[in-house]
Amino acid sequence: MKLLRYGPLGQEKPGLLDAAGNLRDLSGLLADFTPKTLAPEALDVLRAIDPERLPKVAGSPRLGVPWGGIGKYVAIGLNYSDHAAESGNPIPTEPTMFTKWLSCVCGPNDDTVMPPDSTKLDWEVELGIVIGRRARNVSPADALDYVAGYCLANDISERAYQIDRSGGQWSKGKGFDTFGPVGPWLVTRDEVPDPQQLDLWLDVNGVRRQTGNTSKMIFPCDVIVSYCSKVMTLEPGDLIITGTPPGVGLGCKPPQFLKVGDVVELGIGGLGQQRQQVVRG
Repeated sequence: MKLLRYGPLGQEKPGLLDAAGNLRDLSGLLADFTPKTLAPEALDVLRAIDPERLPKVAGSPRLGVPWGGIGKYVAIGLNYSDHAAESGNPIPTEPTMFTKWLSCVCGPNDDTVMPPDSTKLDWEVELGIVIGRRARNVSPADALDYVAGYCLANDISERAYQIDRSGGQWSKGKGFDTFGPVGPWLVTRDEVPDPQQLDLWLDVNGVRRQTGNTSKMIFPCDVIVSYCSKVMTLEPGDLIITGTPPGVGLGCKPPQFLKVGDVVELGIGGLGQQRQQVVRG
């Protein structure tokens, strides 16, 4: 299933995308997509619904974050060896973890608000893992059983705040409001048979900047979920983004960063696309 939420900010309704690409309204059957609706038994109930019996949604409404109630937004850095190299960092021997503030989360096509003193605004297309069951100290062999599904994410970053100011505080540089577009859909795990065979891409103003495949991850999804579950208890609704392939602005020679008016478009095969325009804060 491709689960989504649509409507004005703060008034989103639950929906899904049918096989023909039509947006269908689920608000007559449930109030919202919450962590509880991501449990395996709850997803089975949704899976039994015939989309053809659901009302079509007219027009092209705003899409919000595909589910509500994200409790933790965990990020894995430097998880593609060629991205680590372009960033001037050694290849990590264990997953590099940081967090993004929950206030950064926004819809997949919402504007990116440039902070007033931003000088190095950057992009990062990433695969997101959505947790569906409480996970604590799980093994890599069992880890994907705790996953509800996957999504597309853009780990927008302000490199001056991340690297130059106050000694490399990643969360500070990646946590500004609107720096966490998620969606357009949460694609349930049954529709992603192998999360390590997904193509990723990102364009800036129509020019391809990033191209990659999740097969190039240093730490695959099962290892990431297992590792995170040893550091913290993962709860339903938690989001883990898994790193970006090469081609970020910081890695260009010379570096290239976003400016007001720029348009960023990105996608992952089977997980949809995003589009953000950079606006002045």
